[in-house]
Amino acid sequence: MNFKGFIMGLVSFVIIGVFHPIVIKAEYYIGKKIWPAFLLAGIVFLVLSFFIENTTLSAVLGITGFSSLWSILEIFHQEERVKKGWFPANPKKKKEEQSS
Repeated sequence: MNFKGFIMGLVSFVIIGVFHPIVIKAEYYIGKKIWPAFLLAGIVFLVLSFFIENTTLSAVLGITGFSSLWSILEIFHQEERVKKGWFPANPKKKKEEQSS
């Protein structure tokens, strides 16, 4: 039996599940200005995936890299969801933005 497909599906599911709250918390505490960190992380994970000989680990790094890149878009979408009232806004972040 070949379990690699199952493992990759499970890893993808877990990574997406982990990135969802990371995006929500990052937008809540920092805002959309965090997007370069997701870009850098995505690039690092993708570059590393090229140099790992183990196919499974390389795929995990690739999935993590692309999930990080996708999170850039989600950060901006999360900001819109907060404006619509679907998620709570950080009152401290509002005060800091207004005083700037």
